[in-house]
Amino acid sequence: PLIDQHRHQLTVTLPPKPIWLNADASRLEQVVVNLLTNAAKYTQDGGHIWLSLQEEGWDCVLRVRDTGVGIAPELLPRIFDLFTQAERSQDRSQGGLGIGLALVQRLVEMHHGKVEVHSSLGQGSEFVVRLPMLLTAEAQSPSSQTEMTKQTGPSLQVLVVDDNVDTAGSLAMLLEASGHEVRMAHDGPTALEAALKYRPNVMLLDLGLPGLNGFEVAKRLRQQPVFQNVVVVAMTGYGQEADRQRSFDAGFNHHLVKPADFGKVQEILATVSAKATRTDSPDKQAV
Repeated sequence: PLIDQHRHQLTVTLPPKPIWLNADASRLEQVVVNLLTNAAKYTQDGGHIWLSLQEEGWDCVLRVRDTGVGIAPELLPRIFDLFTQAERSQDRSQGGLGIGLALVQRLVEMHHGKVEVHSSLGQGSEFVVRLPMLLTAEAQSPSSQTEMTKQTGPSLQVLVVDDNVDTAGSLAMLLEASGHEVRMAHDGPTALEAALKYRPNVMLLDLGLPGLNGFEVAKRLRQQPVFQNVVVVAMTGYGQEADRQRSFDAGFNHHLVKPADFGKVQEILATVSAKATRTDSPDKQAV
């Protein structure tokens, strides 16, 4: 719909014969959708988008190229970080939160592949996904399917709180792709209700929430004994020392500044999982 809305010309080039992959079709579909959506957002009305698929050596290579506004050189190293506000368009209404690209990178890496970007301001962008091919159309073994979805430590219950519905949904998809159970809330009061009902191991909490801000949500959580050991992570655009201190004073365990590297989130979750593994009592909150 976005491509039609902006009257983009879409050119699709496919190989003459199928390419076989050891892959999760729904997750690869999400990769393609996110890359095409990203291209459509940052390509002017009437522009051109190319999607191609081909074999290169032992790799299946997917390319999505556009004639859009391009990416500034200083942004390129962070383009796959969480919440990267892409300074690629004067029209901020188009969006720009980079969780979609962070999800692309995570899903590609789960398939033992890699994704890279080539771009210059005013000259469009090209995203290249490389995935290892199967030599034949052999069936996937159960072990390979398990390996694709494995994570470090047990699955955690994570509550994502952000008033931007798209941001929360994309982050939830990233976490689910990493093997965790996720619930979402979009304002302060709902976050407290969800925490009481869901009893999460970890909360990823935006600070600028309607109803009650993130600081107040954290303070009220810490007033209840059942939430003393829940790991609460601030997700914010403010990174001064005073901002960090205010977070810790309110009861946050971690303070991540947007754009945040999803690897940092994974490190926090891995630490929580490791502690959960050592927790013997099922009645004790695993942190």
